[in-house]
Amino acid sequence: MPAPAGHVAHVPAHAEGRTRLAVARLLLEQGPITAAEVAAELELSAAAVRRHLDALIADGEAETRDAPRRTRRSRGRPAKHFLLTDAGRVRFGHGYDDLATSALRFLAAHAGEQAVGEFARSRVHELLGGAEDEIHAAGTPEERAEALAKVLTSRGYAAAAREAGHGVQLCQHHCPVAHVAAEFPELCEAETAAFAEVLGTHVQRLATIARGDSACTTHVPTVFPEAPERLRTGQRPGPLGQQATTTSPRGRQSS
Repeated sequence: MPAPAGHVAHVPAHAEGRTRLAVARLLLEQGPITAAEVAAELELSAAAVRRHLDALIADGEAETRDAPRRTRRSRGRPAKHFLLTDAGRVRFGHGYDDLATSALRFLAAHAGEQAVGEFARSRVHELLGGAEDEIHAAGTPEERAEALAKVLTSRGYAAAAREAGHGVQLCQHHCPVAHVAAEFPELCEAETAAFAEVLGTHVQRLATIARGDSACTTHVPTVFPEAPERLRTGQRPGPLGQQATTTSPRGRQSS
């Protein structure tokens, strides 16, 4: 017996997720495509297709464009075509990690481990490039850590600074290069060294996403038994490239 008009059947969350993935995959493989074509291909009702398409658009994973008019005699509004955005394609993988890892393997094999380290330092310098003065302008280590967290968040690292004992913990809840850093910890080591330099103090890397932890966590001490002269006198930290003390994860791990 058909459901009464206006009735919305309960759909288990796991089934809803599978259907949405199927809709997204169809947009990936055949898009731009109309809602009617999605419904016909997946044998879904128009209402169900619209619900999934609206959800994908709301999440920034799909977008629409007007279908081209085929003849001058066409009347009415043109049908909407749906296609995935770059964010929507991410769920199906890009292969960028594999490409980056292969490139670093090639670099290590043909130019040596030192070249990998130099690349890692250059990369983190570009990551923080232009923000050093903003971080230096903050007075205390806590304020500099907070400024660094804001810079990292703007670069896609979802970072936050929070008080922890005699210091601050800088937590990065996302790492765009985690899969590559799992094989090349030089990326993490260069990042830790750069943090120490830009903050002007010893730092200790406690955890990394690359090693399987839930976040990259760096301890920034705020109490110094024997603080460097430049910190006692209020002198601002030097630019990237000057020596700073760090403690970071050990060298390349075996897979």
